[in-house]
Amino acid sequence: MPSLFFSYSHKDEELRDQLETQLAMLKRQGVIEAWHDRRIPAGGEINREIDQHINTDDIILLLISPDFIASDYCCEVEMTRAMERHEAGEAVVIPVILRHCDWKEAPFGRLKAVPRDGRPIKQWTDTDEAFLEVAKEVRAVARHVGAANASASKEPVLLASPVEMPAAPAPPRSSNLRVAKTFSQRDKDKFKLETFAFMARFFKNSLEELTTRNSDLEGVFRQIDANRFTAAIYRAGANVGSCTVFMGGGFGDGINYVHGERSESNSMNESLRVEADGQSLYFTSMGIAMFNASRERDAKLSQEGAAELFWGMLIAPLQ
Repeated sequence: MPSLFFSYSHKDEELRDQLETQLAMLKRQGVIEAWHDRRIPAGGEINREIDQHINTDDIILLLISPDFIASDYCCEVEMTRAMERHEAGEAVVIPVILRHCDWKEAPFGRLKAVPRDGRPIKQWTDTDEAFLEVAKEVRAVARHVGAANASASKEPVLLASPVEMPAAPAPPRSSNLRVAKTFSQRDKDKFKLETFAFMARFFKNSLEELTTRNSDLEGVFRQIDANRFTAAIYRAGANVGSCTVFMGGGFGDGINYVHGERSESNSMNESLRVEADGQSLYFTSMGIAMFNASRERDAKLSQEGAAELFWGMLIAPLQ
């Protein structure tokens, strides 16, 4: 079966543990076998063990974070060797973006990163969902690698040297090591501002794609200022849907949606507020415009979930 190597900073060990837990089904089904340096038994030669895996494993996960980028060993040794093997077609390198950092200019920046669109794991409201996306991509790559290995194994091969005994399993310990986190008002404000900017890009791109797919429709996006944008949909020149998304006004410190293109901030059809639990920041909806208002109020919305909620309100008349 394909072998998988985790290249990571020890400061991200908790996130690596969560990812490894999400990969449990792949390991149980024999899709992959995974290894990282915590598997080295007492008395093992650390550098030799790591070199063996970075030079032979089929899939190499680069767990990217500011600490990974800052680590000379992660970047100059493990990442450099991983990219050499990737370029030679000897292994597949998958960047897994854990936390925000300047990774797109790195040698692996041209590779497809996971989760979707290289959005950092820590930015997801539900990190389990983010790690599941990673697991699905790993499964797809492992199947491809496994099929290639099976095809290659049909060719005559020389007898291999005696197989080394596998390393002793890691000492047992719990994977439930998360502790409660606190978020400052600055954290909440930053999350709101980042989400508003994300929504603007989301609406602009969605309108462009809607126009591309439907020749009778035209989508128009306008960024009014840093706190407001409008979106409109036309069919045969007639306005069939429009909205304004804005921050501020008389509705507290949330992000608000109102039907129509408005310059004032004295009305809204829906509003989102930043909340926090012991693990992450998320949005809750007031549920004003939803048929199942109670369910929507209880939902913990990520940036994408919040954008989808507002977009759904705009496009609903066309559906």
